[in-house]
Amino acid sequence: MSIVPAAITAYPWRVLLLLLAIAGFGTLVLYSAAGGSITPWAAMQGVRFGVFMVMALILSRIPIDIFARFAFPAYGAILVALVLVELVGGVAGGSQRWINLGFMQLQPSEFMKPAIVLAVARFYARLPVGEIRRWNAIWPALVLIGVPWALVLVQPDLGTATMIAAGGVTVMFLAGLPLRLFVGTGLTMAATIPIAFSFLHDYQQKRVLIFLAPESDPLGAGYHISQSKIAIGSGGVFGKGFLNGTQSHLDYLPEGHTDFVFATMAEEWGLAGGCLLILGFTMLFRWGIRVALRTQDKFARLTAAGLITTVFFYVAINLMMVMGLAPVVGIPLPFMSYGGSSMLTVMLCIGIVLAIDRSSSQPGRTGNGNWG
Repeated sequence: MSIVPAAITAYPWRVLLLLLAIAGFGTLVLYSAAGGSITPWAAMQGVRFGVFMVMALILSRIPIDIFARFAFPAYGAILVALVLVELVGGVAGGSQRWINLGFMQLQPSEFMKPAIVLAVARFYARLPVGEIRRWNAIWPALVLIGVPWALVLVQPDLGTATMIAAGGVTVMFLAGLPLRLFVGTGLTMAATIPIAFSFLHDYQQKRVLIFLAPESDPLGAGYHISQSKIAIGSGGVFGKGFLNGTQSHLDYLPEGHTDFVFATMAEEWGLAGGCLLILGFTMLFRWGIRVALRTQDKFARLTAAGLITTVFFYVAINLMMVMGLAPVVGIPLPFMSYGGSSMLTVMLCIGIVLAIDRSSSQPGRTGNGNWG
């Protein structure tokens, strides 16, 4: 008879330790970015992680059928909030993205990232198998994705709009829609790029042009990407050492604690630190994929795969952005970039995947977060 309480062994310790390691590393990088001070970023980041980790553990105890039942109502509520943003939302930095609740600034678009995955997964889970290749399996999902995508795009917030579309389309793909649909859509989107470009705001057009030729304006619009590349390249294999970064400490690297935190890390920890960080994220993604493959419930499978893919998009887009492989769209790096909204969204995703992992666990299993 085990002397360890079942409630303790039921926790996914391996996943929690992995998240703690990544977030702890991120807090260390923020400590260095502030010149060796826990304020103003490191301490708050650690507190937020602790609070959101508790929230994820609470979510992990909720039966998966509850998430299925409230998928559409949650989507509808967030959609109403996005409309309210357009009507009464606060404006900051030229963007209208927040609702002032008095005690906090609420950004509804962040909650739409996991909500769109739940809603589209719920739609395909209820769809009869024989209908999956018909038009009725396509247009409702496109409406579910398109409405919030358009509302977020006009805020304007191209990065969040891209994440919402990517999450929803990923679930459509995983649901088994014909591959030719995605190939055709991709070719159509490629053909309409010149038209879509003309509808972008001036600063968004400049970001795209600078992505194609950052050296054309190294001290202006291309400054972020140029300095990010310098910081990453100057780190070499093993970095300049903890607290010894120059690009971030001398304020050459803008947003070195938020969107470009990977460049701050790479300068001090080098290629070795970057590879270890990517390995940590890869282990997290592998766990999420195994959860999706293990569950027998269609809604749970689509939701787990969609949510862990959403976290993957966070990481992939941010890394491509700071390396100059994608335009700057303001996507933070999970657990590393300073900020509460993105961490809350990612921990919501992790919490729901933990709930799916728990619900699909076989009797007698001693721990959930087992990716071995």
